Amino acid sequence: MNYQSTLTPPAPTDRVATAPADDESAARQHRAVAIIPARGGSKGIPLKNLQKVAGVSLLARAINAAKSTPSIDRVVVSTDHDGIAAEAIRAGAEVSHRPADIAGDSATSESALIYTLANLGEEFDTTVFMQCTSPFIDSASIDNAVAAVRDGEADVVFSAVEDHSFLWRLDDGESAVAVGHEASFRPRRQDRAKHYNETGAFYVMRTDGLLENEHRFFGRVTIEEVPPEHAREIDDMSDLSLVRAIASTQETAQVIDVDALVTDFDGVHTDDGAYVDEDGNEQVRVHRGDGMGVSRLVTSGLPVMILSKERNPVVTRRAQKLHVDVTQGVDNKAKVLQSWIADQGLDPARVAYVGNDINDLEAFDVVGWPIAVADAHPKVLAAARVVLDRSGGRGAVREACDLIPVPNQATNQLPARTLTSVLGSDPHQTITHRPSIPQQQPLLTNHAEDLRTNRKQVS
Repeated sequence: MNYQSTLTPPAPTDRVATAPADDESAARQHRAVAIIPARGGSKGIPLKNLQKVAGVSLLARAINAAKSTPSIDRVVVSTDHDGIAAEAIRAGAEVSHRPADIAGDSATSESALIYTLANLGEEFDTTVFMQCTSPFIDSASIDNAVAAVRDGEADVVFSAVEDHSFLWRLDDGESAVAVGHEASFRPRRQDRAKHYNETGAFYVMRTDGLLENEHRFFGRVTIEEVPPEHAREIDDMSDLSLVRAIASTQETAQVIDVDALVTDFDGVHTDDGAYVDEDGNEQVRVHRGDGMGVSRLVTSGLPVMILSKERNPVVTRRAQKLHVDVTQGVDNKAKVLQSWIADQGLDPARVAYVGNDINDLEAFDVVGWPIAVADAHPKVLAAARVVLDRSGGRGAVREACDLIPVPNQATNQLPARTLTSVLGSDPHQTITHRPSIPQQQPLLTNHAEDLRTNRKQVS
């Protein structure tokens, strides 16, 4: 590959410099660029930068934080890996393809920053160095640091968290030696001077100082203190498991901005249970409120599909009732989901999938919005971008549908269809079906094509 001039063009911007012509100091707007080095050769966690936390890759999380920072004008990912480059572009960043001589384990981050700056085609006053290994970067903290450098209050500002640890090291004889404190003196926390620990999340620098010193620390260095919850850093799988668990309980979505919704059936539309009579006939319970939520999406023209591992008449009947597509008898959900998304002309990043069990994890990797019901398997909860408040079969589908915005004018009523058995006094309805049909080839049934008149177009 030719690594010369391989920087993708900058995204359009609405920022316009309007400085007064008679003020030389304001003749040019201050410009800041965020550079995110992301090699493909991570050893601790293979392709660590593409690992997902709450359904969003670590790389995309860093890009999102940079793009949400008002003072940053361009966001560039420096990488040697095609998959990382594709993810960066998908998340809205530019890509600087890094040559092999600065892509190995011994290469410094500064070398990637300097190489990228040399190929931007324009000069920037401030360079923001961000790392994907910090999944909880707050854009407001970055903005504060950029402002400090821009206003001349510091040459370098880096993120750090207050640390009250007593540090020790082992000497040549394997004896413990105090670092930064006297072993014989143990002052109370409130009596000790504040110490700080680098989070590694971001470093904001005067660009000319970085180029002159070829190092991230020079001149006057100050700290942007961040709270402990923003200081998590991922080095190994235990760190990744921890931040996934934290994100699954702390990050909630008020809006799921997607162009299509796909759901599992058992454990999502149902509570994952079944009633079986003496003849082997089964009944499952679904939540009646789910129908209203799905109807709102289908009426707006938003594609909806049920994707089920088993092939049962009950799934077909429920899909007919809801006027949605259904694919049954699926062993490889990821492959079928990718095909359906391509057939619909959709962007996978703008598709939601609601699941509950480990066989849904492969589908989670396909879409940009993996969603888990409240009582999902722990691994599914950890992988989800959104964890719903409701459990499967108890309004989870309705909750997901209500989080998806649709045009207000979508008010057309759908024709009603009758199921074999409806419990009028219960908020759930029961559908009867025979024992499961043996799995064959996946069966796709389209119940919604004629109803899609206002589908969103993917650019």
